[in-house]
Amino acid sequence: MDELQTDSPQRLDPQPGAKLIYSVNERPPWYLCLLLGLQHYILAFGGILSIPLILAEPLCIKDNPAAQSQLISTIFFVSGICTMLQTTLGTRLPILQGGTFTFITPTLAILALPKWKCPEEGLTPDPNCTLVPASLLDPEEAWKVRMREIQGAILVASLLQVTLGFSGLVGLVLKFIGPLAIAPTISLIGLSLFIQAGQKAGAHWGISALTVCLIFLFSQYLSKVDVPLVTFKDKKWKVFRYPLFKLFSALFGMCGAWLLCFLLTHFNTLPISPADYGYKARTDINLDAVTSAAWFLVPYPGQWGLPTVSLSSVLGMMAGALASTIESIGDYYACARLSGAPPPPTHAVNRGIAVEGLGCILAALWGSGNGTTSYSQNIAALGITRVGSRLVLQTTGLLMVILGLFGKFSAVFITIPDPVIGGMFLVMFGMIAAVGISNLQRTDRHKSTEVIWPKQTETQVLLAVGLEAL
Repeated sequence: MDELQTDSPQRLDPQPGAKLIYSVNERPPWYLCLLLGLQHYILAFGGILSIPLILAEPLCIKDNPAAQSQLISTIFFVSGICTMLQTTLGTRLPILQGGTFTFITPTLAILALPKWKCPEEGLTPDPNCTLVPASLLDPEEAWKVRMREIQGAILVASLLQVTLGFSGLVGLVLKFIGPLAIAPTISLIGLSLFIQAGQKAGAHWGISALTVCLIFLFSQYLSKVDVPLVTFKDKKWKVFRYPLFKLFSALFGMCGAWLLCFLLTHFNTLPISPADYGYKARTDINLDAVTSAAWFLVPYPGQWGLPTVSLSSVLGMMAGALASTIESIGDYYACARLSGAPPPPTHAVNRGIAVEGLGCILAALWGSGNGTTSYSQNIAALGITRVGSRLVLQTTGLLMVILGLFGKFSAVFITIPDPVIGGMFLVMFGMIAAVGISNLQRTDRHKSTEVIWPKQTETQVLLAVGLEAL
């Protein structure tokens, strides 16, 4: 794409023929990078946060808020490091790396084995039992020994991704995969995630619908409204107009619904019984996590001990690594479409998968209980904000590392109600599905392995975003 011409850092004229404010190689002002980076952080927060919460019970830390807080800080810290590696050394696309659900199923299967079941309350150790005696003697050791088993499985299984990437096998397979295969792959990524979105949105469909409507309002109807702001420049106060609604539509929509949930909770309008419908829309459900979280925590490799390795656990995790690899390939193409970049070449895909494997190894060494993969909802946010700058996602990675050191800050976002997160996911995952379908417009149907990538026109961008009428 042609370079965007700007007279000053504050000028945000879009490129002619497109609606991107900043494309992949352009550098927004530092304050804009911070704000947009924070928005990506918040968008990924629900997905990343849900992983340690899912693992809390099988890891035997369901009633251990301190351990949960440590696990949350660790997974955010590692996700930030992996994001910076991917955007700098991997595909070099504005793509966020975070915890992956493809590793959840094998992890739950491993922890469901009889030897890793949590000890019952009040259970005394059997002197004749040699089965993980430390887990019965020390409650703290009970979950760490399980974590070390998961760490070892992810560590060895991730070598498969590294091998596939650095050997070029991923690129070799891509030669036989045309756009007719890539398009439905991207669409299915978005459609498959609707299960998670529906589960969270179903906690209170009214709040979820409000979140969706607010995001649509800000991104589609108020996106052309520039908000007057005041700045001090050249020893003078100046008024300039800024497209706040266009840039922060997802953040504003989510915060608006979050605020309503807070007010409804404050006035006790929402149910107070966990069995009642709408209870999960309350903002005071997870306040204990905020009070129990540490102020400052520095995750480090081997903090839970030396990882252990068993063949059965590794084989299960390899299935998760392969699924994550296929999913990420589709994400790379979707990210390129929405960030104004050409389709990623074979060597970039190989490099991206290899770096993703290295990220999973780092996650295993740090003990996040999970690996890392590309996050589809953040790719969709590129289409909503029209900002595809790589620097923004690098800033997000830095924010995740820094804020991962402050346990109480991360714990505050645990109070975001499930219906708000569900409503946001409905918009984001629908965006991914629309991007996949729109890739068919670039297919030469007489040559199924060839894809056409001309300059993006306004109509093509609208098709890619999938939200505006032609």
